[in-house]
Amino acid sequence: MGLYLGIDCSTQGVKAEIIDTVNGEIHSGFAINFGKDLPEYKCPDGYLKNADPLLYHSDPLMWAAALDMLLQKIKDSGFKLETIAGISGSGQQHGSVYLNSEFKTILSSLNPEYTLTKQLESTLSRRTAPIWMDRSTAKECAELEDRFGNLLRESTGSSAIERFTAAQIRKFAMLEPKAYANTAVIHLVSSYMCSILCGKSAPIDHADGSGMNLLDLNNLCWHREITEFTAPGLIDKLPPCVPSGSIVGTLSPYFKKYGFKENVPVAVWSGDNPNSLIGVGAGTPGKAVISLGTSDTFFASMSEYHTSPDGCGHVFANPQGGFMSLCCFTNGSLARERIMKNCDVSMQFFDHGALEQTVPGNQGKLMLPYFSAESTPLVLYPATVYNFDPAQASAAELCRCILESQACTMRLHSAWTGKGFSHIRLTGGASKSIGFRQILADVFQAEIEIVTVSNSAGLGAAIRAANAIEELPFEKLYAGFCQSNEYVSPNPANTEIYNDLLQQYSSLEKKLK
Repeated sequence: MGLYLGIDCSTQGVKAEIIDTVNGEIHSGFAINFGKDLPEYKCPDGYLKNADPLLYHSDPLMWAAALDMLLQKIKDSGFKLETIAGISGSGQQHGSVYLNSEFKTILSSLNPEYTLTKQLESTLSRRTAPIWMDRSTAKECAELEDRFGNLLRESTGSSAIERFTAAQIRKFAMLEPKAYANTAVIHLVSSYMCSILCGKSAPIDHADGSGMNLLDLNNLCWHREITEFTAPGLIDKLPPCVPSGSIVGTLSPYFKKYGFKENVPVAVWSGDNPNSLIGVGAGTPGKAVISLGTSDTFFASMSEYHTSPDGCGHVFANPQGGFMSLCCFTNGSLARERIMKNCDVSMQFFDHGALEQTVPGNQGKLMLPYFSAESTPLVLYPATVYNFDPAQASAAELCRCILESQACTMRLHSAWTGKGFSHIRLTGGASKSIGFRQILADVFQAEIEIVTVSNSAGLGAAIRAANAIEELPFEKLYAGFCQSNEYVSPNPANTEIYNDLLQQYSSLEKKLK
């Protein structure tokens, strides 16, 4: 029993959660925001600005700089990092980092006198990293679909997806063959950050590897035929893929300067979505989860393997074993913030006043909230569509409209994941919105359970570390750290209102196709 650190390298920052398995306590509040704390990297929202609306890249050196800054912040707070018994982490899924042959050598001899950024800057064979928001690979996805058809979805759990790693690698290899040839290893965000901690090139876990269109979920190995088609020699550039409970090394001596003791075990990192499944205590089938963040996601453990019929949903390996379903809705918090900004209203008004001034169903006012390209359903360009004239609507009506429309699209496109869930766990920054909680309860006609820790990915990573290193059962860890303390019941009087609204939303969506 001891203290376990979970580090979350997310879209907009790096955060930490520390769990105490002796006293059942969670130590939170350690966070670095890329825009605020590292403005020199010019990623105010976690990505580099680009004239191409489909291209979203970030700077891998910024992630390394944030790790240094985060650990220094924890040390400066007075927390004794020497008490940490183990570490794991979470990385934003689908992002990929391209590294040359120097990477392994430099990792093995990191000098604590210099920053990680200074030492790692020469190791990148591709200066920037495409992240999960990037949709510039439609051509490469079409090539993968033409070559493999249904085999791709049945084997890897997903159709060819612009955001996923296979298409990103294929594009890089075709457009920049020399740089690709100079690439010795291709890491995910999770395995890149794990490598830095371990001081050696780390493997990719099954759960995060599932989000690449390269891992065969039938045998949890890289699919040789798909891999060979994606790019020449790719199989030799991919790290090995290992179970999510694997211990992959010990902490690099570089990190002793922050107060860590020697030989702290490091469990393999995973993706943010699989970690969030664990962090909200939903690793066993029965509960669905909605995470309200930069993107909104709906996910749940699966008792048996089956794929999304329309190709928008995904199946990943579950870190606890088995599989998990996932639907990603790209236009999440940033879309809500756009409406709030356009209406020039406060968060207080958006969360409370607007809903008090309007009625459930909003008299049928709906929108397709695609301020940027959307994942579910697949829409490659911004396409904000209303079934009413927004210029004639009040600010309150527009605020309710975005929330009810997002709830409708989540319910509509998550139906394939299983039969209706009676309980849904809610997490992420926007889960604090009392009004949105009630809308989700009414649209899904399910009881909403509020998870107390907003950084579920970081918490999930800490729980996974405790499970892997100390072999503490997941159920015991869930009971100690993942209990809900607030519940929102659906209002039966709104059932028909929202069933009708769901049909109207479905009809509006079809007009865009």
